[in-house]
Amino acid sequence: MEITNYYTEAGEGFPLILLHGNGENHEYFVHQIACFSKNHRVLALDTRGHGKTPRGDGPFTIAQFAEDLRVFLDNLNIQQADILGFSDGGNIAMVFAMKYPGRVRNLILNGANLDAKGVKPVVQIPIVLGYWLAGLFAAKSPQARLHAEMLGLMVNDPNVKPKELKKITARTLVIAGTKDMIKRSHTELIARSIAGAELVFLEGDHFIANKRAEAFNEVVGRFLGNL
Repeated sequence: MEITNYYTEAGEGFPLILLHGNGENHEYFVHQIACFSKNHRVLALDTRGHGKTPRGDGPFTIAQFAEDLRVFLDNLNIQQADILGFSDGGNIAMVFAMKYPGRVRNLILNGANLDAKGVKPVVQIPIVLGYWLAGLFAAKSPQARLHAEMLGLMVNDPNVKPKELKKITARTLVIAGTKDMIKRSHTELIARSIAGAELVFLEGDHFIANKRAEAFNEVVGRFLGNL
């Protein structure tokens, strides 16, 4: 049996899809739901194996999560939406917008990366070691297997070449923290590779949407035309 994404919904208007990061759930966007539901129909999902969405039997990959999103939109008869993705959610949004360009009107990529090389070594090295250790026990422990899968998303996914970003036709905002775990040069490369993309850095770390919600929401709100 294939999975059904758990989600919460608030507001009315053009759909805005919120995609959280690795190991999180829709609650990460509590401040964005409250803000953007004033002008949008906001749908905040739990991705496969996260929050209240079951793991299922499908691949645990960014590509699969993007397909899950397509099915989710199809089931709700949403032909086009604005999408805001954070971290792995940004990677899902990016891959989805590349594969289904006509289904994304506005795209916001927050702390996304093309591949593991885009993550600062001080962050990535412990992730790789944790992935290796969890893999040793994955066959004996369901918890270790799930942990290995979560870390694997940050080790093996995504694998997007800059030139592939030309497939994205949506208006795009690339936004990250000045002290983000994603290299600044990598974030700049993403913005430079998407035609007409706007690039914004906010003072803060990887979690600016949560820790600096007012400033983050102002930038995104202006981009979406709400302010």
